[in-house]
Amino acid sequence: MLLEYVNSPADLRGLPLDKLPELADEIRRRILDVVSVNGGHLASSLGAVELAIALHYCLDTPRDKIVWDVGHQTYAHKIITGRNAEFAGLRKYGGLSGFPCKEESEYDLFTTGHSSTAVSLALGLACAGDLEGGEKKFKTAAVIGDGSLSGGLCFEGLNNAGHLKKDLLVVLNTNEMSIAPNVGSVSTYINKIISLPVYNRFRSSLESFLNSRVPRGKRLLKLVNKFEEGLKGLFIPGVFFEELGFRYFGPFDGNNLAQLIPAMKKMLAFKEPLFMHVITKKGKGFLPAEKDPVRFHSTGPFDLPAGEKQEPAPLSAATYTSIFGRKIVDLAARDKRLTAITAAMAEGTGLDAFRDKYPQRFFDVGIAEEHAVCFAAGLARQGLIPVAAIYSTFLQRAYDQIIECVALQGLHVIFALDRAGLVGGDGPTHQGIFDISFLRHIPNMTIMAPADAHDLEMMLEFSLSLKGPVSLRYPKTSSCLLRRRLTGGMAVPVKLAGAEVLREGNDFTIFALGGAVSAAEEAAAILEEKGLSGNVVNARFVKPLDHGLIKEIAARGKPVFTVEEGIVEGGFGSAVEEVLGASVIKLGVPEEFPPCAKRRELLERYGLNAAGIAGRVAVEARK
Repeated sequence: MLLEYVNSPADLRGLPLDKLPELADEIRRRILDVVSVNGGHLASSLGAVELAIALHYCLDTPRDKIVWDVGHQTYAHKIITGRNAEFAGLRKYGGLSGFPCKEESEYDLFTTGHSSTAVSLALGLACAGDLEGGEKKFKTAAVIGDGSLSGGLCFEGLNNAGHLKKDLLVVLNTNEMSIAPNVGSVSTYINKIISLPVYNRFRSSLESFLNSRVPRGKRLLKLVNKFEEGLKGLFIPGVFFEELGFRYFGPFDGNNLAQLIPAMKKMLAFKEPLFMHVITKKGKGFLPAEKDPVRFHSTGPFDLPAGEKQEPAPLSAATYTSIFGRKIVDLAARDKRLTAITAAMAEGTGLDAFRDKYPQRFFDVGIAEEHAVCFAAGLARQGLIPVAAIYSTFLQRAYDQIIECVALQGLHVIFALDRAGLVGGDGPTHQGIFDISFLRHIPNMTIMAPADAHDLEMMLEFSLSLKGPVSLRYPKTSSCLLRRRLTGGMAVPVKLAGAEVLREGNDFTIFALGGAVSAAEEAAAILEEKGLSGNVVNARFVKPLDHGLIKEIAARGKPVFTVEEGIVEGGFGSAVEEVLGASVIKLGVPEEFPPCAKRRELLERYGLNAAGIAGRVAVEARK
């Protein structure tokens, strides 16, 4: 197998061109073997195999730099750059990240996982290379997808790169855009002409001649440029990028190495902003993923021969995501003001049912969280009730808009934060541990966190009755049903700032939030068997807090603990401390970026499972 001999891009560049398709097939099989067992981003990585090969074949990496946008299409890149032996540990605790990771390899310039950043990062590298100069000069490439172009940051980078005229290659990898049919013999022929060295030498000589020796030469040169631009515009969708200051080439078949590599080599001879458009087949080489790339974009383990996801073990309860999706459809039937917004995550946030039932009230804005929040503010200003369902990690991108466009205006926008708390598999770029800290200091903001399925349904309905911005955070896991021994199993109705006492005792008090409540309740049961009894409170709210209950219970003089799935600094525990004016024992995520691991492994790492909480409480309560 060729893959056994490719341990670096240098080994790859030693292969003849006609052997590369065979290598691509082997890489694709390796990806399938591992992802079918571990899960991961399959369809996008299968589609980008040839693109990764071409980039490392044509560039002198690691001297030359490649920045991958998002990075969920980089499995082939990882395999080529010396990580094939470790690839079986993909997305496992202590194993390889599913995204580019600067601690893993010198070929990963940045640890990335959020969209639309690659062009700006790559432009910074290119400018640094120019400043260093001499032997340190290198080529820089940014790989973006069609989803990247739905984010404004990508266009900010493109605008600046075109203005600075730096030696930068931007590769646009698309698969579903309307411009795809433009791949064909005419566009291939046009691109072959304008990428030929003889054509570009003639063009350069003509520019020099017209500028220096011909009266009104600059006006003639404009006509020449307009002719080339018009020629391209007849057949290929590159005029927009030309206007930004790039020379556009494409579309190319991104899965055809015989076409891709010669074209890329010719382009890399230029020293100006270049835009290479390639079209790839998502899920290429695996028919189920080709037929359903959305389903296989990010997948759990599946049976490889059949190409189907393995059925998970029966859950005792539905996921928080599915409960949210079902409840918002029910509420929309009762209130026509209710609208739903997603940033390219309809299925991921559970809004697909809402989309299908109420298409006129559903808005998918693309990977553009800043716009999503501003757009929601516009809807709210006219009296609608927008629910912006966004992963906690992605809401970070819209921090300014939350403050300026929503909270400052006092607008009623509901932020449904899926994947809040510790998230397994995707690693440090996707952990939802910061939203409590960056939202709770914003004026007019209400923050709630359901502890079980009943809480989520009641809180979502309750949030419709509020006036200002609301954040409702819940984890990526199956929900639970709290025991609620004090109320005979009945959930206490949600009221503003109202906490819920689940257990009473004499030795300690645990104020727990959201997904941490069930673990705290289980910990209390463990401690009860050891002779320790305590209060367990389902806080429900981060802002406003139940000041009266917190002060009343804390006044009993027993150790006070807070438990949260979030960064401790500035989080829920800090809010409780501020109410009491005294220190509490805060259990949460310390000041670090959690590694790639399963959710249960991360909970154990930070002592946020039942055993960890019980152990910490027992030590402090017996002092």
